[in-house]
Amino acid sequence: MDDIFRFLQSDRSRCLDDLTRYLTFASISSDPNRQPDMVACADFTALLLEQAGLDAVQVHPTKGHPIVTASWRKAKDRPTVLIYGHYDVQPVDPLALWEQPPFSPHIKNERIFARGSADDKGQILMHIQAVRSILATRGALPVNVCFIIEGEEEFGSANLPNFLKNHQDMLQADVALISDSSMWDEGVPAITTSLRGLLFLEMTLTGPNRDLHSGTFGGAIANPLEVLAKMLASVKDDQGRVTIPGFYDRVLPPSEALKKQHRDLPFNQTAYLDSLGLKAGWGEAGYTLLEQLWLRPTFEINGMWGGFTEPGAKTVLPSKAHAKLSLRLVGDQEPDEMEELVRDYFYARLPETVTLTMGRVTGGGRSVSVPADFPALAAAKKALTEAFNQPPLLVGEGATIPVVADLEKHLHLTTLLIGFALPDACPHSPNENLHLPTFHTGTESLVRLLFHL
Repeated sequence: MDDIFRFLQSDRSRCLDDLTRYLTFASISSDPNRQPDMVACADFTALLLEQAGLDAVQVHPTKGHPIVTASWRKAKDRPTVLIYGHYDVQPVDPLALWEQPPFSPHIKNERIFARGSADDKGQILMHIQAVRSILATRGALPVNVCFIIEGEEEFGSANLPNFLKNHQDMLQADVALISDSSMWDEGVPAITTSLRGLLFLEMTLTGPNRDLHSGTFGGAIANPLEVLAKMLASVKDDQGRVTIPGFYDRVLPPSEALKKQHRDLPFNQTAYLDSLGLKAGWGEAGYTLLEQLWLRPTFEINGMWGGFTEPGAKTVLPSKAHAKLSLRLVGDQEPDEMEELVRDYFYARLPETVTLTMGRVTGGGRSVSVPADFPALAAAKKALTEAFNQPPLLVGEGATIPVVADLEKHLHLTTLLIGFALPDACPHSPNENLHLPTFHTGTESLVRLLFHL
């Protein structure tokens, strides 16, 4: 493959120009005012795929933001790899904490800083560049590939499941490949073999039919904020265990091999907590920190509000109290079933002084895992070892990438999750960045992976 790697070396300047331009699009999918930026970014994504030599490049309108597809299917009797990515990005708040404007890419200390650099424009461009380098030097790929790059990942991928369902023939493949995760450390590659699922809920308690004066009515009328706080506080016991009946019924115990795999990782719990400004962690008793993060389900309060929250004082007894909740799911926990358990729990404990409404937020899905004997996993290990001179670590991820479950459900695909962001890449935060030496070595590993598959 030396000719391909020489091409990658000679093409770095042009590739960096593409990356820089890609990062100038303010493709914030959750902002309705950014619709023109979303369309322009989708069109540029299509241009990158065309310039790489891919066929059947299409920009598909949806009820939301466009989905871009492309393919190359000329490798007879060879497997097909579906490569997924997303061109949309998170909002940039708080803007004041950015060292430079978030859509004005700049390079410092071998890193390119901009929103979307690590999540996910930089990483999807690595795949495009890998394909480009092979086609430019060999004229053909060792496997068939198809790309699907969406614009709604950062706020729930509402239109993606139907697209997958309605385009199964076009997206037919043997394995999926996603780079939307991280390395273990600089020079230490990682393959993510498990993801927790996600269920996101909102709840509102309503007491009196209007906000009341807390002096005139306080002490005689129940305060919805107080009721909400008590209800939410009852969900976990002092050992960090969720008290909702049936919550753990579908949680599978980790295998001894998986527990050993985690124990063997070079994980420094003290350094991890120090990086968060903490002296101690807190979670479900009886499990290591990594097991708590990767293998156990959670119930988290993501937001809680009501009444008067502005500066100053206003003696109000609020009419309503609100909370946003997320559950990370593992094993065979199904989002629909878990939603029903949570609803039953709260309605069973609802006092007569308030009413409750609950709703489910779009997005989320089941947990997923990659079998240890999955053949493509061996190819990925080989490719990463050759490129980084370091065997990859097999890790879990406590977060959720909903498309992985969607690909399994609609296209019956198992997904390889190979990320190239460094742990300090700051995705979703100010000063998001991508380490350029890792970008280049990672692209080489993706070239090797296509050959090994």
